[in-house]
Order: sequence, then structure tokens, then C-alpha cells
Amino acid sequence: MTDTGQGRAGPSHRWRPARRIRIRQAAVIVTVVALLAGTAYATGALLSGGDDGSTTGTPLTSAAGPSPTASPTPEPGAGITGPLNLLLVGVDTRISEPGWEPRSDAVLIMHIPKELDRAYLFSLPRDLVVDIPAFPKAGFPGERSKLTHAMSYGSRDPDGREPPSTAQGYELLAATVSRYTRINRFDAGGVLTFGGFDNLVDALGGVDLYIDQRVVSQHRRPDGTHRASGPGGYVGPQMVYEKGQRHLSGWQALDYARQRYITGGDYARQRHQQQLIKAITWKILSQELPRDPVRLDQVLNTLGQAFTFEGRGQRVVDFAFALSALSVEAMTLVSLPGHGVGSGGNYLGEQLDEISRRFLTELRAGNVADFLAANPTLVVPR
Repeated sequence: MTDTGQGRAGPSHRWRPARRIRIRQAAVIVTVVALLAGTAYATGALLSGGDDGSTTGTPLTSAAGPSPTASPTPEPGAGITGPLNLLLVGVDTRISEPGWEPRSDAVLIMHIPKELDRAYLFSLPRDLVVDIPAFPKAGFPGERSKLTHAMSYGSRDPDGREPPSTAQGYELLAATVSRYTRINRFDAGGVLTFGGFDNLVDALGGVDLYIDQRVVSQHRRPDGTHRASGPGGYVGPQMVYEKGQRHLSGWQALDYARQRYITGGDYARQRHQQQLIKAITWKILSQELPRDPVRLDQVLNTLGQAFTFEGRGQRVVDFAFALSALSVEAMTLVSLPGHGVGSGGNYLGEQLDEISRRFLTELRAGNVADFLAANPTLVVPR
């Protein structure tokens, strides 16, 4: 391959050891974020399209050395440009109950500015009151309801012959999030469940996390077994996560990040989920897994066939190349405050505060860094 003067296409920019490490680090970040709190299910063509319904890019192939032809194969990720928005959804699916409709327990968006060297991760409340659009695939006419219900409504078979479809539910959820945030396009994303996540953390030898408040588990006993469900809710001894630096096993990390009946409610849970993502990324990098692709593959393979990354025709490696300048230090966690709303004493859901809505406006305008500098309380402490 000859140097074309087109930046990444030239040989001086390819396959250096340091660049390989950065690429693997970016792959780790993309993969861990896509895993959030569970195992990614295949999403197919689920992402909301642009105004014309088109998608960006086509699968690219990497080259191990110079091309013998005058038309070199583009470097992976060469067609990916910023800004980018990734939609990541943690879903509560009860596979032991075939008729159970999946609900989105965590909705996260990662925004990467046009320079592709920074990332901002923020969450939307599961109970955010939104306008869920009509969805003919599920026979859903549309209504104003909680964001978590979009996945359920979209998962239904209008004829009642097929079980609920998580993939189909994600379509409606993506459209709902796009309508609310006015982010017209998500460049990649994934649907995540709560199964298999503990295997990933255990394969890493656990994760070190600062517990920023006392958390009492609704779901687990101190020995890790599930609490029994009674007429008034869960019963039996409860696992307690005390404030301070802690080492968590897989089931503990998942359990801690799921709790919302705590001080701060779902907003605290959103913060804990974001902190856990960052802690797992740090753990992977501290073990120098990006320098050991065999070991990294072994860790990620603990997820088996449950992990699928959907990138509109682009692969994880394509995004990794495109985001090779991104490091975990450049990942900013953003907390969007909100409050409960009701009618006649009845709780209806959550509504983002004015400063949070302004954040979304500035994100769309490409002014995230300046806005957070002027509003540092939105940044989650490291």
C-alpha cells in the first residue's frame, strides 16, 4: 500500500504495536458498554433510521499488511465518522415465564463527539413519562406512558400466536427514545438481559468498586441465593452493600447495580450502573487484557452466543479502529436529574429537570463539553 495522504489509509498509520493496544482498548470500552448489565441479544435491524431510512457504512475487511493492488482495502472503521450515538438497553426478561413481556430496566446513551476522542455516558429513567408512538407490528396504537413500557408494548404479537419478542420491542423503544431526545439516529446499540453478566465479572476475578451509599438488596440473600417472593413482596434475609471500597463478585456486581429502592431511587441506580461500567473497563485494562488477545477472547467468550453487537453493518472491530483515540479516562459519566410527577395523589412517573433537558439540547448542538464545564454538578465523580 502506498501513502495516499488520506490519514488512516497510509502505512505509517497502520498496525503499530501501540496502535494495536489502543484499538484493543477501544474494543474493550465498546464491548463493556454494550454489555452494561447483562448479555446482549441479537438485535437485527433494530436501530431507528435516519429521515430517509438509510443506514451508514458497509462491513469492512481488515488487512494484515500492504495491499498488492493499486486499490487498497480501507482500514476497518474508515467509514465511521463522528459524532456517534449508541443506544444501550438493559432488559428484564424472565425466560422462565414464556409469556413475560420484556421491560427496559436501564436505558443508556453513549455520545461520542465528532473528534471521536471522548465519550459521554448518560441514562434515562425507566419511569420517564414519554409519548410512545404507534407501532403497527405489535398492534399498538400509541399512548403516553412510562419509558419502560415501550419495550413491552412493542414486543407483542397482535394475533397472540407468538411469544413476546425482545427484538421487536427494542424497535419501539428505540423509536420512543429518539422521539423524546430528538436524537434522530443511533449508530449502534444492543439489547441486554440480566443473564450471563455475572459470568463475565467472575471471569475477570471480580471487580473493585467504590460503594457510594449503603444499599440493601431486594433480590438476594447474603449467600447469593434469591429471596423468596411472598404476597407482600420479597421475604428473607437481605444482602447489604456497605459504603466504601469493595470487591464484588459477578452476582454481587449485578445485584448492586439493579437496586432502585434506595436513597436516590432510580437516579442512584443509574449512577451505580455507570460506575460499574467504568470499573469493569478499568479491571480489563489493569489486567493488560488488551495486550493479550487470547486471554481477552477467553474472557469475552464466557458469554457464548449470547453476545451480539449491532452496528448498522459495522463490526465491533470497525468501531474499535474508529475509536482508537478513546481511553477510559476520556469517558465522562453524566447524571441527569429529574423528579416524580403525579395526578390526584397518584404517581405517574418521572420527568427530567430543566437542566437535563438543556443538556440534551446542547448535546444535539455539539456543545456537551462546554455545557458540562458550566454545570459540573451533572458530572458523576470518578
